[in-house]
Amino acid sequence: MKTLGERLRYIRLRRSLSQAELGQRSGVSPITIARIESGVRKAPHPRTIRMLAAALDVDPGWLLFGEGGDVVTPSRT
Repeated sequence: MKTLGERLRYIRLRRSLSQAELGQRSGVSPITIARIESGVRKAPHPRTIRMLAAALDVDPGWLLFGEGGDVVTPSRT
């Protein structure tokens, strides 16, 4: 996965979340999530990245840059 949007979509689907559900968990609007995933919004605010990463249980560095291999922390059960 080369882009932030690809990684965000990958981990969101791996966690079995819709954009609306991720929006509720993270406090980020589903429209913003859709724009990031589609590549329309390429450089979201750092706070947005932190909120999404926390809601998805991943490292913000992985979400932004793909650092640290695959998903860094386990999924919520």
